[in-house]
Amino acid sequence: MSDEKDQDQSPEEELDPQKLADEVAGGVEEAEGDDQALADEWAAAMEEAGETEEDEEPEADDGIRQVELDELKDESLPPQNKDGGPELDVILDIPVRISMEVGATKIPIRNLLQLNQGSVVELDRLAGEPLDVLVNGTLIAHGEVVMVNDKFGIRLTDVVSQS
Repeated sequence: MSDEKDQDQSPEEELDPQKLADEVAGGVEEAEGDDQALADEWAAAMEEAGETEEDEEPEADDGIRQVELDELKDESLPPQNKDGGPELDVILDIPVRISMEVGATKIPIRNLLQLNQGSVVELDRLAGEPLDVLVNGTLIAHGEVVMVNDKFGIRLTDVVSQS
């Protein structure tokens, strides 16, 4: 019967509140003692290192201390040569594709399939209008066709600005 009586009691009735409070209070006192011991160890270590609390900067009323920072340097600029200009030696030997465009047009595939030898395709440029000079597909200048030693060349008439 005593087993039945123990099962009928709830867990709250089995706990002694005073005993529980004493256990918790004892644990807090032990923790406070541990914290004090740790603080004493740190103080001893700081004294050995030659630093005391008096050596530190006084803290402001809000608990914030001033920290000295290194001066910032702008490292985003490219390397400079001795003349102060950007260092371009790294890219000077990179090959690029330069091309001249006489003109262009759009036609349907039906008309494209009907082209044969002797067919004429009308372009969007007038005769005598300058050609486009493209570097890797980007327009950089306009120019006119010239002959140099039996080869075609182009004389630049207008360099396109970066803007």
